[in-house]
Amino acid sequence: MLETIKQLTLSNYQLGLEFAKKQDHNDPLANYRNKFHIPKDTQGNELIYMTGNSLGLQPKATKNYINQELEDWANLGVEGHTEAMNPWLKYNEYLTESMAKIVGAKPIEVVIMNTLTANLHFMMVSFYKPTKKRFKVLIEADAFPSDKYAVESQLRHHGYDDKDGVILWKARKGEELTNYEDLQAIFDTHGHEIALVMIGGLNYYTGQYFDLKRITGMGHKYGCMVGFDCAHGAGNVELNLHDSGADFAVWCTYKYLNSGPGSLAGCFVHERHANNKNLNRFTGWWSHNKETRFRMRDEFDQLPGAEGWQLSNPPILSMAAIKASLDLFEEVGFKSLIQKSKKLTGYFEFLIKELKNKHIKIITPSNPEERGCQLSIQVKNADKSLHHKLTNAGVISDWREPDVIRCAPVPLYNSFQDVYQLVNKLKLILNE
Repeated sequence: MLETIKQLTLSNYQLGLEFAKKQDHNDPLANYRNKFHIPKDTQGNELIYMTGNSLGLQPKATKNYINQELEDWANLGVEGHTEAMNPWLKYNEYLTESMAKIVGAKPIEVVIMNTLTANLHFMMVSFYKPTKKRFKVLIEADAFPSDKYAVESQLRHHGYDDKDGVILWKARKGEELTNYEDLQAIFDTHGHEIALVMIGGLNYYTGQYFDLKRITGMGHKYGCMVGFDCAHGAGNVELNLHDSGADFAVWCTYKYLNSGPGSLAGCFVHERHANNKNLNRFTGWWSHNKETRFRMRDEFDQLPGAEGWQLSNPPILSMAAIKASLDLFEEVGFKSLIQKSKKLTGYFEFLIKELKNKHIKIITPSNPEERGCQLSIQVKNADKSLHHKLTNAGVISDWREPDVIRCAPVPLYNSFQDVYQLVNKLKLILNE
């Protein structure tokens, strides 16, 4: 049924610039593009920006949000913790509900803190509990390098060999995408040895969006803890983290969540762990009871929920940038963004396939439920020259070794005309 629906949807797309213009004219979210700074060339022409999967564009409101905190700091000094327009002591709380909606969680399950790989390590402190018989970690073979490095270092930290301790979920020879039959076979063979399943919720290279609930169920059946790195999923797909049953998840906010380079990250801990004070963890004063946090000499009294994994007081300027973006998401509504994303990416897929060029192919799943807005275009006999030519033609895309150009039409600020112009430039370059 899904395949039939997909084909019917693809048949509704048309070639030509007029179709793209019509889609933009009828798009209820089209005006949100004007709320972002679009990069321009030296002549002042807007570039075709397709790398929101690496760094989201800056909302125009961000400067005002940050300036508010700078003004309060200038005028109030330390009193800004309680007297600022947005009192700093509880600034992280201003982000929780909006972020929880985006990742499909309950507010008690979400906190903004630290950066992505740091959060992954903090989660593994709690949820990677190796024993002599069960110490291995299952990850996808083409996981984002930072995930792989973090997992390997945790194994070494606990005294295990990082090569023997990692089990890789690989795509079959000649294929790009992993499949669940092979994953089940790994569990059937090694399930009793696996302490932690740590999968990228949406693969950075292929754009494949994994079935989090299915993977969690497999892992839990064999007694494994299960976590996900959702860096490429948060703000891009409906993660439904609570319903997935995952023990934890982490994500950054600078890609689809438009919070700026190196900004703070998010963390999810399922509510079944909310009051478990026996879970091993690293702690700091910001994970202490808010009511007694400033008495200083009290014994540690852990906060419930995801907030109980905090260590330090929050960096306000970074959180202000996150708030600027989350307020836009709140205004638009995440469901509306998902609907546009599927239309926009479907149109992109249609145009690429209509090129009928043997030198390129899309390796991202064609099923809209198994991807976000990113399409990964594999280039035959690649030497990166095609990517360079696209860049020179005014397209900001993303090259990943050995042979893939990643493009992500982001529904908040990309248009159907962006997609049309990108593919038209690609066509001209391929026909040179």
